Amino acid sequence: MARRKKSHIASPRYWPAWLGLFLLWLSAKGLSYTQAIWLGRRIGRLGYRFARRRRHIAQVNLSLCFPDLSVLSLDSRVREHFESLGIGLVITGFAWWASDKKLQPLVSIEGLEYLEDSLSQGRGALLLGCHFTDLEIFGRLLIQFTAIGVMYRRHENPVIERALTRNRERSFTAVIPRDDIRQLVRTLRKNQAVWYAPDQSFKGSNSTLAPFFGVPAATNTGTSRLAKIAKAPVHPFIAYRLPGDRGYKLIIKPPLEDFPSDDLDADASRINRLIEEEIAYAPEQYFWIHRRFKKRKGLPDPY
Repeated sequence: MARRKKSHIASPRYWPAWLGLFLLWLSAKGLSYTQAIWLGRRIGRLGYRFARRRRHIAQVNLSLCFPDLSVLSLDSRVREHFESLGIGLVITGFAWWASDKKLQPLVSIEGLEYLEDSLSQGRGALLLGCHFTDLEIFGRLLIQFTAIGVMYRRHENPVIERALTRNRERSFTAVIPRDDIRQLVRTLRKNQAVWYAPDQSFKGSNSTLAPFFGVPAATNTGTSRLAKIAKAPVHPFIAYRLPGDRGYKLIIKPPLEDFPSDDLDADASRINRLIEEEIAYAPEQYFWIHRRFKKRKGLPDPY
């Protein structure tokens, strides 16, 4: 079995993925942070030009969430978003292969005392984040200050999945597949913090329609269930790239009060409002190329 798997990921169809990983490794070893930002921005501009389907998705999302934007402002926001996507791609190499010495000057943090206080109570903690373009480096920067586990969604490309898993396992105390709720609860009960991002479209029994920027969106109600089962506090966690080459800001907020409630729909709406607040720190860095408004029972697909 192991030999077949090795042959599978070495097949020619995956050579582009291997080449991409090699280039990311080179960028982490050979480029300064300033150079990586410059390169990523230009890759993003190419993406804006050629990735028509993804550009369309971003345009639809932004027009729904920010209906007051003019046509020119909308196009400018989409262009900025693609530049941010390119930067996030290059910076993934830094997240996986750059040294701690190279990364330490790039990060500042606020609110770590809130997380430490929660962990002192012995119930673990959920760090409630959302999907930004530089997502991979946020966790690598956070572990400079505290140990955390992470939930993640498996990648369809086995080469990328292998790289994701191996590099995350080196950094995090636990790497938990999105659908493995038992492992998540066990990790919280071991008094560990877990970074969790429930902001993407979700279907199934643990889903409800809740407003996201005033637009109904299929929303995961699992945050309430997890917090109730594990009796773990939930901290909003904000991470974003600062302008220019100033690095990254991490913000941990106090645990949510009166959460979870007995109303899953109200909790889901509250979570979406918190995510909106997180997005406001750097709107162009949110992952707008995800089809956030799909899978809405009884409502049309805007894409």
